[in-house]
Amino acid sequence: MAGTQQLQRRLRLFDATTIVVGSMIGSAIFVAPSIMAKSVQTPGLLLGLWVFGGLFTILGAVAYGELAAMWPHAGGQYVFLREAYGNFWAFLYGWANFLVIQTGFNAAVAIAFAKYLGVLIPELGEDNVLAVVPLGDLLPAAWAGYLPDLLRRVEINSAQLVACAVIALLTWINVRGVRHGAFVQNLFTVLKVAALAALCVAGLSKAGANAANFLPLAPGKEVLQAGFLAGVAVALSKALFAYDAWNTVTFVAEEVRDSERTLPRALLLGSLITTVVYVLTNIAYLAVLPVADMAQVEENRVAQAVAAVLFGKFGVTLVVAAILISTFGCVNGMILGGARVYYAMARQGLFFRRCAALHPRNATPAVALLYEGVWSIVLVFAGSYTKLLTFSTFASVFFGGLTVAGVYLLRVKQPARPRPYRCWGYPITPALYLLVCVPFLIYVVLGEPEATLSGLVLVLTGIPFYWFWRRKPAQ
Repeated sequence: MAGTQQLQRRLRLFDATTIVVGSMIGSAIFVAPSIMAKSVQTPGLLLGLWVFGGLFTILGAVAYGELAAMWPHAGGQYVFLREAYGNFWAFLYGWANFLVIQTGFNAAVAIAFAKYLGVLIPELGEDNVLAVVPLGDLLPAAWAGYLPDLLRRVEINSAQLVACAVIALLTWINVRGVRHGAFVQNLFTVLKVAALAALCVAGLSKAGANAANFLPLAPGKEVLQAGFLAGVAVALSKALFAYDAWNTVTFVAEEVRDSERTLPRALLLGSLITTVVYVLTNIAYLAVLPVADMAQVEENRVAQAVAAVLFGKFGVTLVVAAILISTFGCVNGMILGGARVYYAMARQGLFFRRCAALHPRNATPAVALLYEGVWSIVLVFAGSYTKLLTFSTFASVFFGGLTVAGVYLLRVKQPARPRPYRCWGYPITPALYLLVCVPFLIYVVLGEPEATLSGLVLVLTGIPFYWFWRRKPAQ
């Protein structure tokens, strides 16, 4: 169906790196440190978790670099899983990506954009409810009891419509061409990093006068208290979420120039840049606010609180503008990359066949972008920012760990296959990644069993689709 037309290699190292950085830096860095401070009230430990999260991400990036250099094809992680474990597990990843991971993040971050736009323009915020659909009242009582709470009374507010508009606009831009999407990504990534750098410089200027804010560096007797490790795990989960989506660049591998060399470099460089930005930003926060005050910030808007101290009321507006830039660029990166997964699946005959078609003039997976955009918009109305993220957390971390484990498996299964780049520190670095990943997955299951089960059920709904598409003759 796609004919002989091919994706065009138009992305350079700078473009690939901004996809990594821009997809990671969204809204989390502006609020997560305050949430973490409630669980971890030791400044040194708080900073340590951000450093740890960065190192964890870099370990994953160097492992993915080997796989990306071996298979620089559209779909990235989907292709890696297919080569390591076969079509079934690759399809489940792609299905989860479409159903909850990538599209869920699209919806969640677009909602975050709309929420902060509502700070500047209240009429466009969540509080402006436009309609209420009482689905629970429209169904027989016996049926209504089985509806999830979020479907019993569906509210439509202005923020949801703004989020839908953002997704639609960025989908249209990316349909126009990969260079168009890359231009938006480059621009907004540079702007968001510059905004955070300005906040860091201003905050670090207070570090000398507020050196006591960084003490103690290590926890004391509280490490012996029950629940301390659980609090650390909760805090770490917020940091790891802020580092998520670094793998998005692998999805566009087929459109990257000299991809065997460029992709490993972009993964490592983008992860390093983001780690430095995150750690310096947290140091700047602590230079202005003690960790106890960070934990008490209203609605966890720690960047806003710090900017208010540094720049007054005007600083609040500046931070809101920075968050709008950051979230807009983040959604663009995820839309740009995600559609290539569905395109790769369809090209193999394991997704809606129309998604294998490329735009006749722009050489973009236009239909796959449209499917992704429409489903992301549906998820905008499915629940709040927090609910959307909870549904996707387990699946995202699980398939990430499975992919890194695939480095070992493929060294055994395909030892003679050319590896233009070999995972640095193998076999230790992938093992360290998995050493963190497995306990984290166990914590997610124990800490959020209902949300994990919901996410798992959504992933497993792909099984009948897999058997249907697998049995259907290729076109």
